[in-house]
Amino acid sequence: MRTFSPESLRLMSWGASLLLASTSIAQVPDAPGGPAPAAGGGATATAPAAQPAAQNGAGGGQKGSFLGKDVPSFDPGTEIMTWDGKNWNVNNNRLFQARFEKYLNAPEETTAVDRQYQTVINNLLTLLAPGNATTQNIDAAFRLLPRGSSFDIDARLCDSIADAVYSAWRAQNAQNRLASANDALDSELKQEYWNAQHASVMDGSREASSTGSSSKQKGGGKSPSSNQSYEDNMIQVEHTKRIAEIEAVKKANSVKRELNSIQAKVEFQALILQFFLQRRFQHVLIATRFYRAVFTDGDTKLNVGKDTKDLFEKSSGLPPTVGTIDSMANEALRDVREGVQAYNFLLEKQELESATKRLGEAFTVGEFVPEIRTLPREKKRKALEFAHKTNQLVSAIDVKDYTLAESLVKDLGVIAKDFDSSKPMAAIDTSKQISDMHLAKARNAALKGDNATLEAELTAATELWPRNPALAELSKKIFQTGDIQQKAVIDFEQLLSQKNYRQIFDDRARFIGALAFYPDKAAKLKEVLDNVQTIEVALMRADEMVRQNNYPGAWESVEKIAQQFPDDTKLSKTRADLTPHAADFVRTLQDAQDMEKRDQVGSSLAYYLKARKIYPASDFAGEGVDRLVKKIVPDSNN
Repeated sequence: MRTFSPESLRLMSWGASLLLASTSIAQVPDAPGGPAPAAGGGATATAPAAQPAAQNGAGGGQKGSFLGKDVPSFDPGTEIMTWDGKNWNVNNNRLFQARFEKYLNAPEETTAVDRQYQTVINNLLTLLAPGNATTQNIDAAFRLLPRGSSFDIDARLCDSIADAVYSAWRAQNAQNRLASANDALDSELKQEYWNAQHASVMDGSREASSTGSSSKQKGGGKSPSSNQSYEDNMIQVEHTKRIAEIEAVKKANSVKRELNSIQAKVEFQALILQFFLQRRFQHVLIATRFYRAVFTDGDTKLNVGKDTKDLFEKSSGLPPTVGTIDSMANEALRDVREGVQAYNFLLEKQELESATKRLGEAFTVGEFVPEIRTLPREKKRKALEFAHKTNQLVSAIDVKDYTLAESLVKDLGVIAKDFDSSKPMAAIDTSKQISDMHLAKARNAALKGDNATLEAELTAATELWPRNPALAELSKKIFQTGDIQQKAVIDFEQLLSQKNYRQIFDDRARFIGALAFYPDKAAKLKEVLDNVQTIEVALMRADEMVRQNNYPGAWESVEKIAQQFPDDTKLSKTRADLTPHAADFVRTLQDAQDMEKRDQVGSSLAYYLKARKIYPASDFAGEGVDRLVKKIVPDSNN
């Protein structure tokens, strides 16, 4: 028997297993329906038409695949899974991490119930072992399946095997009944052949007798009765017709026997492949051994499509057979045992990084193998501690908390002698050095009074290392240098008294740092910045309307905000620039407002309606119409 390397096994279990599931189950021939013929001579007279095999992957006309555009593949060197143009690390996958972490926290399955279950499984494997699968042992193994299925860990998979075996036996019984039916048909066929031959001889005798008697008759005499000849011919036709019917029924029964055998094999093989995909390798061995015991014709070839066949031959060099699945399951069990042994050894050597990887690989291949399930929780918790710290290290680097990251690297170096700290430390040291360089430039800019460079360098240093202690220290020193800070405070108070909010907004970077130690001034600064920001939003909205040639809408957008902030120079300038472009709308709206003030309701309403006709979405015109309507019709809801 050929053996497989761990890399080849992982390739099959991760990359090929999904394809194996789809092609082996979806591409097997569909067995034709219809009731089976009754035993004995009650076989049906017509044969059901066999349905064509659905080989989706066998021809070149395949339009798509359940798995995407390409075949899943796994690179054991990089632990990268490639599927449908996407790549991911199987050991750094969220789904794998969650399942693996659940396993690491679960207790070991060493209770009395777990030991009883493994005893049942081992007894099944022993009874069905090659050279030991006698009829008595097969029956004993079949009786053990319900007992194995009673355990929760089994997930009633033994019941599935029992159902498959029972179905196969029923199919074989049906074949025996069809064979008995064919025997009865053979007897009837022989009788019909004899009757047909006898009828032919009798017809010939009558014809000779009729010819002799007619020669003795005188001219004008009567010939033998034509009715007798007609009856003889009809009897001959009936015998011939019955012979044809019996031949057709025999052919139909032969086809049914073959299809019943194929269908039973396909269903059994699908169950074996399902167990293999679920990594229930012990159940795979039980099912394959039952398969050989039930189907004794020696045909173990899997009914799979072309894709799966090619995958088997390329990955293992063997054709897809039940024996191939059996050998791969045995290889998987051996690989898992070696992985657990390697984990225990590396754990003793305090090489937790390699130990955790080996345990993860063994868990990936054989999650339900006894060596995995019985590993003590105390030993698994050590791998869990290492996994938690490595995940925390990744998170700390992601959020650029390099102080915590450096501490975690030191902790991992203590608990895991084989931990490679070169990559994380390179990232940490590089970010620290670049952040310090930006801080040095910020110091020089502060001394020169270059506020733009100071703000840019502080921003860059903050983005690289937000919790850099030197950053807080530098900021404190910069704003403690009296001239810069005091000058900023004086400038702010002067601009605030002049209501020059636009200048305050433009120099906000300087004022934010300078007023940090003056809560009352900082509150006023925040109010100014919020107001100017509101103005900027209105101006941006007006610019967008101008690009759409909606000058009335742009003017109205600016006019609304100008009523709140009449002293803003940029807002006033924009308003003045937009007024000529929306002159008709502005003039009509102003006329409507003037007439409304003079209580000329009718004229004012007409002008408001005219303004709304120019700009249908106008809030000013809409509100004016609503006011005047309520004045004209006080009880109106409009």
